[in-house]
Amino acid sequence: MSDRGDKANARPDEELIDATAIDQAESRHDEDDRLRPEYVTAVLDAVEDGDAERARDLVSPLHPADIADLLELTPADRRGAVAAALGDLVGAEVLSELNDYVRDDLIGDLAPEQVAGFAAELDTDDAVAMIEDMDDADQQAVLDALDPEDRAAIESALSYPEESAGRLMQRDLVAVPEHMTVGQVIDYLRDHGDLTADFWEIYVVDAMHRPVGYCQLSWILTCPRSVAMADLMKREQTLIPVDMDQEEVALRFQKYALISAAVVDSSGRLVGMITVDDVVHIIAEEAGEDILRLSGAGEGDINEPILMTVRARLIWLVVNLGTAMLAASVVGLFEGTIERFAMLAALMGIVSGMGGNAGTQTLAVVVRALATNQLTSSNTARMIGREFRIAATNGATLGTLIAIGSYVIYGRLDLSLVFGAAILTNNMVAGLAGVLVPVTLERNNVDPAVSSAVFVTMMTDSLGFFTFLGLATLFLR
Repeated sequence: MSDRGDKANARPDEELIDATAIDQAESRHDEDDRLRPEYVTAVLDAVEDGDAERARDLVSPLHPADIADLLELTPADRRGAVAAALGDLVGAEVLSELNDYVRDDLIGDLAPEQVAGFAAELDTDDAVAMIEDMDDADQQAVLDALDPEDRAAIESALSYPEESAGRLMQRDLVAVPEHMTVGQVIDYLRDHGDLTADFWEIYVVDAMHRPVGYCQLSWILTCPRSVAMADLMKREQTLIPVDMDQEEVALRFQKYALISAAVVDSSGRLVGMITVDDVVHIIAEEAGEDILRLSGAGEGDINEPILMTVRARLIWLVVNLGTAMLAASVVGLFEGTIERFAMLAALMGIVSGMGGNAGTQTLAVVVRALATNQLTSSNTARMIGREFRIAATNGATLGTLIAIGSYVIYGRLDLSLVFGAAILTNNMVAGLAGVLVPVTLERNNVDPAVSSAVFVTMMTDSLGFFTFLGLATLFLR
């Protein structure tokens, strides 16, 4: 009732202000929840005009993730000025949301004490992500400026391999001994205001600080105070070794539908926890990496320095040039046949192209299956048989269609049969190569997402040309 009375007594100008504020808030984002170009331009214009107060008014209602998006959308040469104008709006939470290259660019202009202040406000995993790529001297300066407790936690995290659970985990968690009752745990949580603010599960540990079970907060809140934690906790749990690769961590979260998971060291002691919000970032990051590696495009980050992008792409373009020269040498073996039947020059590219497309399809499926542990040594033979049957069926269908089409165009039955047979053969080669190449690389501890495409393309091009021109040499008269 009081709310209705307040609204009834509100002045028209107050209602107008509220409506205007709502309209402005809605106008910042488009239907896909992206910052509108007009809004970004308005902020940049305010900064350029020296009106920092106006820029701050425009940006202050934004979520830290949206402020990070704004900085990423800002041209690199104007980013520093925008960050300076926004002042403390660009805080620790914003820095943790920023793209790595953009964040490195911004903190490069900050004093070590300022970076240390931001790091101290963040969870350990976010603080590590912020400073792990800094030069050794700058990193040490930041560590020296931290409180001893924060410094010890970050140095411990930095001692673990990159992209491991040790780098990903956060040290702030809630762990209680198993002899406590529910009531004692609730009192402990209320009496200790320095506990981590965000947690969903409480870990139960033994005298050696090894996790023996866990309890969700909902169980504790709905259970009588007298119940012992040892009777309430769930003993079966998924423990993450501190040196486990982050991709495997993400697979475990996905497989077992985890909200959080305890991280243990080599002696089984509880040293941290990983939460699902961090895993979401990993899943997106690893999926993007695999796609970009298949194409040889490097990290594919639009904020990556141009020279780094050129170097990453050029390496694989040079490798592709080498495989193309190999395919060209195969064509050179049949120079006489091509001179006698000029139409072969126009058709042989179709054979290799169709094989390359088929190989890429199979390769994408297999690399994903390897990355998600769907394809293991237990079902590799079945996968090979499956993809071979698919390739043979598609090859037969495409070969028949192409044979009919070439007969209509050229009126030569022998050429049509050779063309169709080459398409069928190369599709089967592509199907086998698309499975065998990434599986072989995986067995030899080589990332199949990085190298597979080059070898599959080489095989479909070279064998496609060899099959088509070889059959043409044997059967065309």
